[in-house]
Formats: sequence, structure tokens, C-alpha cells
Amino acid sequence: MRSIWNGAISFGLVSIPIKLVNATESHSISFRQIHVSDGGRVRYRKVCELDGEEVPSAEIGKGYEEADGSIVPITDEDLAQLPLATAKTIEIMSFVPAEEIDPLQMDAAYYLAANGATAAKPYTLLREALKRSRKVAIAKYALRGRERLGMLRVVDDVIAMHGLLWPDEIRAPEGVAPEADVTVRDAELDLADALMATLGEVEMASLHDDYREAVEALIVAKSGGAFEPTEAMVEPVGGQVIDLMAALEKSVRAAKASRGEAGAVGDAEAGAEAEAEVTPIRRKAGAGVPKAVGGKKSTVASAKKTAASAATKKKTTATGKSAAGKSTSAAKSTAKTAAAKKTGAGAKKAATPRKRTSA
Repeated sequence: MRSIWNGAISFGLVSIPIKLVNATESHSISFRQIHVSDGGRVRYRKVCELDGEEVPSAEIGKGYEEADGSIVPITDEDLAQLPLATAKTIEIMSFVPAEEIDPLQMDAAYYLAANGATAAKPYTLLREALKRSRKVAIAKYALRGRERLGMLRVVDDVIAMHGLLWPDEIRAPEGVAPEADVTVRDAELDLADALMATLGEVEMASLHDDYREAVEALIVAKSGGAFEPTEAMVEPVGGQVIDLMAALEKSVRAAKASRGEAGAVGDAEAGAEAEAEVTPIRRKAGAGVPKAVGGKKSTVASAKKTAASAATKKKTTATGKSAAGKSTSAAKSTAKTAAAKKTGAGAKKAATPRKRTSA
């Protein structure tokens, strides 16, 4: 890797020659500005405001613009005369625990490479000292015309340096937090914890830029003439969350489904349901008894229904018995009449004398 700065680390009286190498690189796709009508490249030209002439890079210098618009020229020689002890030195000032560094201060990252064979021993000494102390070094250094603040730490077997913003460059978060007083229930926190646990951890090395890959595929398709535009499916974002609990529960289920886990949300959801607010229905004077309160039938309504059912059954039974009784009486009466007629017929026959036949 190409070094962008050569100097030394000042560690007390120990000087470690090093080379500064960029630890990060950008993979974002850059576009050129073109003339839409004919596709011609649009370029910027540096033109002097006084004579209107284009100025080559070799003739461009620095200047500070004052409030009234006047320019104060500043040359490289002027800057070189300033008493800047860190012009070619990363000067370590102190060692502090890493957790004392606010991530908001983090800036660009660099690798510090030992510059030459003589630098190997003091470089390794500083590296191992940082490892054993479990601390980071706070240092000053100068880069690109200004003095900067840095933090040295160990990454694998290399000393890395993070540029830090100066404390007065961090803005206070005034007016950023919600102004309204908001109360968060324990059940909501439980569901948030369940969602965090379900999402779990991620392998940082597996993360990649999906948008950049899509742009690269678009460029390849258009350059090959096989591009077919399609309507972009953009899901709506923002909006007001009507039911936070429902949104959290749905999020937990979706996260579990994406991981192939089945089942309910768990104890967190059960606790949330237990805390769900139920508004009872109050009966007004003269009003009928409600059929259901909180999802269960009223005891009074149930009793009335049972009584009505019993009365209907009793009436039906009595009607059946009455009809059966009438049928039995009719049958008995018919049988009695038939028997009487038969008896009468028999008596009449017996009373009639037989005629004798003469011999």
C-alpha cells in the first residue's frame, strides 16, 4: 500500500520511524456530469474573477477570505515558518482506556507501518505495551496543513491510528431529543428486548452494499444494450405508529420467521397481553343486562336463558303427555263399545228359540 505521510512516533524519548497508510477505501460508484441533450462531458474550469482567464493548477495558491470579502494570501513558506512540532511527528501525549473516547470523535483511520529495519524493535515495543495495558494512546499529528488529534490502538499485529475531532468540534445535541414526556412500559421494553435477542448478532464481514451492486448491474446492462427499465417498488417509510405493542410483536414474529424459528413471541408477549388494558362496560339504570363483558357471557343472561329453555321443555313434555292421554282414552272407549255390541249380539241370539224339524 502506498504511504501518504512519512514521519515518526514520539514515545517519550523513543522515536519510531513510520509510514502512514490509508486503512480504508471507498467503493462507491462515482458519476460524471454530462450534457443531457448530446451526452457530452461537462467539466469545471478554474477561472480568475478579475481577468476572466482560466488558471492552471501551478498558478493556484491559498488565501483567506475576510468578512468584507477581501483575500489575504497565505503561502506554503508562511505555514512552514509556524512553530508546529507535529509537522513530521505523531506525538503521544497520554494513554487512556478506550471507553473514554466518544465514538462521535472518530474520523479517518490509518495504519502505521514501521519504516525501516531499525524501527521494528521500538514499533513492536509500543504495540505490545498497548496490548498489555488495554489502553489507547492519544496523540497529536499534522496532516494536510493542519494539526490534528489522533488515537493509536492495536489491530491484529499492526498499530492503527484514528483521526479524532477536537472536542470543540463536537456539537451538543440541543433540541434533538423528543420534547414531549413519554412513558415506556415494562411490557414494551420486554418486547424490544425480545426483538433485539431475536435479531441477534451479525458477522460484520458478511455485510455488503446492495445498492452499489445494483448500480454496477445497471451499468453493465445499459452498456450491453440489454437494459429493460422496470417500475421501482418502493415501500412507504415513516408515518405514525398507531399501536407500538402490535408493531413490536409483529417485528419479533417477522424476525423469527426470517431465521426459521416457529412459535409464539414468548414470555415477553405473554406479559404484554397480561398488561393489556380492558375497559369494563358499565350498565346504565333501566338498561338491559349486557350479553358480554370482557369476552364472557353475563351470569344473569345465562340464567334467564336456562330458565326459558327449561320452561319450553316442560311445556313440550306436558303437551306430549296430554296428547298421549287422549289417544289412550279414545282407544279404550272404542274397545269398550265393540265389546258391548258383541255381548248384546250374543244375548239376543241366545234368547231366540230354535225351530224343530218334524220327522
